[in-house]
Amino acid sequence: MVAANRWTVLAIIFAARTSMGYQFQSVGSVGPVLVEHLAIDFAMLGMLIGLYKLPGAILAYPAGLLGLRGGLKAMAALGLALMAIGGAITAYADALALATAGRVLAGAGAVLFNVLSAAIVANWFVDKEITLAMAIHVNSWPFGIALGLATQAMLVEATSLRAMLFVTALFCAVGWLLLVVLYREPTSAGARSVPLRGRGGRLGGQAFVFVSLAAMVWLLFNAGLILVVGFAPAFLVAQGLSVSESGLLASFGTWIGIAAIPLGGYVVHRWGHANLMMTVFLVGGGAIAIMIPWVDAWLVMFVLFGLVAWTPAGPIVALPVVHLTTENRAAGMGVFFSYYYLGIGLFAPLAGWLRDITGSPGAPLMFAGALFGGALLFLALLRNAEHRFSARQRAA
Repeated sequence: MVAANRWTVLAIIFAARTSMGYQFQSVGSVGPVLVEHLAIDFAMLGMLIGLYKLPGAILAYPAGLLGLRGGLKAMAALGLALMAIGGAITAYADALALATAGRVLAGAGAVLFNVLSAAIVANWFVDKEITLAMAIHVNSWPFGIALGLATQAMLVEATSLRAMLFVTALFCAVGWLLLVVLYREPTSAGARSVPLRGRGGRLGGQAFVFVSLAAMVWLLFNAGLILVVGFAPAFLVAQGLSVSESGLLASFGTWIGIAAIPLGGYVVHRWGHANLMMTVFLVGGGAIAIMIPWVDAWLVMFVLFGLVAWTPAGPIVALPVVHLTTENRAAGMGVFFSYYYLGIGLFAPLAGWLRDITGSPGAPLMFAGALFGGALLFLALLRNAEHRFSARQRAA
């Protein structure tokens, strides 16, 4: 039986995208174990975290065009298949080179699936509950991360590092099966009325500027989140906790974030005031990340981080949608995610390098906090550009 309504489609995409978050987190959850297993430093650990995202700097925009030509379902399924194969290669690796190859292949698949899953959800929900739907779509990522933080270190302790990594590959294969068997594409998609159309599925110049500014907000916001969940377990291990205890403790913030993301989307959908909401929570999330290494009440800090920092995800990821049409939506989301992937691929090893040169396990967390401030700056630039464009339109 195939999916017949938009909420069933969203559930399928949520389940498949959860496997992506789970696979991504498999490096950060057991960072100290991987550092020892592969005989690497924390900069290299950061590189392995970032490599899952870095292929997107090259592939995200072509992924959107592939979705137009090959069909969203077929190309998204290909992405999940590459994630499963890359995950299996990473599990088999005993040296950095093979682990790198596996992460790059899995990351390339994740790029393809992530870009096209966003386009799939947008096509089903445009002119309907788009902010709420995008918030739920985004939520599958932290759900997978939280699941990884809570279970992956325990899986390693109960079995082995290799077995845990094979589980991540199997999870991706299950996501592929759900998509292939249950999903169908909509017979029609809503069209928006804002006159910023590209031709032949491509972006016009004004739309490109708006999508680029929105992408920088999304990039810096996500970089802050990812550096906290990626380096928090290693920070806690340095404070004397075990690997499994560290993962479980760090996961509390992400579990809270899972509830906070749709709540934030619903609040904006119901009452508006998106700019105020994003500003308050970006400032608060950044401040909490900076404070984590300095406050011994780690459980409280991670819970607060989850409650505050994750909340604006839905409104932020919805920022480019209003500037895209049905025809150029896949390509536009490809541009949007190109910035995101490049930034994450660079910021993660930079955060690891900061830990190595400072000798401070908390340095990546403080760096993450600063990135939230950068996201707020680009949000202001985006709103200013939109205001100036609207003023020109009224004057014309």
